[in-house]
Amino acid sequence: MAPAHAGVLLPAFSLWWREVIRFYRQKSRVVGVIASPLVFWLVIGSGFGTSFRSGEAPGQQHYLDYFYPGALIMIVLFTSIFTMMSVIEDRKEGFLLSVLVAPVPRSAVVLGKVMGGTTLSAIQGMIFLIFAPLVGVHLSLGYVLLVIVTIFLVSFALTALGFAIAWPMDSTQAFHAIINLFLIPLWLLSGALFPLTGASGWLKWLMRINPLTYGTEALRGLLYPGSQAFSLGVSMLILVVFSLVMFLLAFVMANRRTTKPAA
Repeated sequence: MAPAHAGVLLPAFSLWWREVIRFYRQKSRVVGVIASPLVFWLVIGSGFGTSFRSGEAPGQQHYLDYFYPGALIMIVLFTSIFTMMSVIEDRKEGFLLSVLVAPVPRSAVVLGKVMGGTTLSAIQGMIFLIFAPLVGVHLSLGYVLLVIVTIFLVSFALTALGFAIAWPMDSTQAFHAIINLFLIPLWLLSGALFPLTGASGWLKWLMRINPLTYGTEALRGLLYPGSQAFSLGVSMLILVVFSLVMFLLAFVMANRRTTKPAA
C-alpha cells in the first residue's frame, strides 16, 4: 500500500512544478516582474535623492537606499499575486476542473499552487538582491539566510492571499480590480515609500495594523541594521502568523466552493 501522505505530496509537487515551468516559459512576465519595480526604484529613488531623509542611520540618507526594501517587496507582491492568476486561467481552460474531480484532496491543490507561487516570488526577490551592493549593503552569510527566510514568509503569505482572492473569481478583469483597490494600497502603506514615524496619525495606525509593514521593516532592519521601526523578532513573529492565517484562508476558500466549468 502507498503511504497515506503520498495522496497530498505527489499532487502538490506536480502542481508546484507546473507553476514554475509555466512562469519561466513566459519570458515577458519574468522580465516585467523585475523590470517594473527596478524602474520605479531608480526613477523615484533618484528623483527624491537626498531631499528625502528619514534619519541619519544607514539606509536613511538617500531615497534610493530607503526605497530599496520597498522595491524588493514590490517584486514579491507582483509575482505572488499575478502568479495566482493561473487559478482563473486553469478554470477557464478546464484544467482545474479535471484536478478537482481527481481523487486528490483540496489541501494538495492549495499547497501545490501556493508553494509554486511562493517559489517564483521568492526567487524573483532574491534576484533583486544583486543590486544590494549599489546601495551599500554587504551582507554576511547569517544575514543572507535571514533575508531569504523573510522573503519566503512574505512570498508565502501574499501568494496564499492571492489564491484566496482568485479562487472564487471567473474573470481576470475582476481580479485586477481587486488588486488595484486593495493590494496596491497594502504595499503603499507598508513603509515602502515613506517611514511610519513621519506619517500622520490615521496613516500611522493603518500602517501598524498592516502585516506587510512588518515584512518591509524586517528587510530594512536586515539590510540596514538599526534603521527599522520594530524589532526583528516582533516582525518575524507577525510574518509567521500572517503566513499561517493566509494559508488557512486559502484552504477555507478552496473548500467552500466547487469550481464550475467555464461557460
